[in-house]
Amino acid sequence: MTAALDLAQLLDAVGDAIVVCDQAGAITLWNTGAERMFGFAPAEALGQSLDIIIPERQRKRHWDGYDVTMRTGVTRYGTSLLRVPAVHKDGHALSIAFTVALVHSADGKPTHVAAVIRDETERWKEERNLQKRVAELEAKLKATEQAQ
Repeated sequence: MTAALDLAQLLDAVGDAIVVCDQAGAITLWNTGAERMFGFAPAEALGQSLDIIIPERQRKRHWDGYDVTMRTGVTRYGTSLLRVPAVHKDGHALSIAFTVALVHSADGKPTHVAAVIRDETERWKEERNLQKRVAELEAKLKATEQAQ
């Protein structure tokens, strides 16, 4: 088995989405996890802009940061999780968390951004429901204390 074949198997075996984009933000790698998460087959995603998964209201902020990262070769999300909204092919909202890695040319200039992405939509919904429930209980407790 060649190393390239092992890498391809690894990329498709990973449960998280792995998405790689070039300097312009065009998708150059889209693994099976990305297909499951976002609904786009590789043939639909490869060569497309990341805009296919970025909510319209988030695009300017995303591209401003992307441009700075590609220009400077520095990202703060290599080890820190970035949590942002995303959009599925069918239009439903997702909550994702990811880290990024920069790929550099031989002369040290960034050429690609690789993102490892996890779908946290269900966890986010559970957290919101818990926060809502805590607020309701605190309001009841406060009302009970005031009534006494």
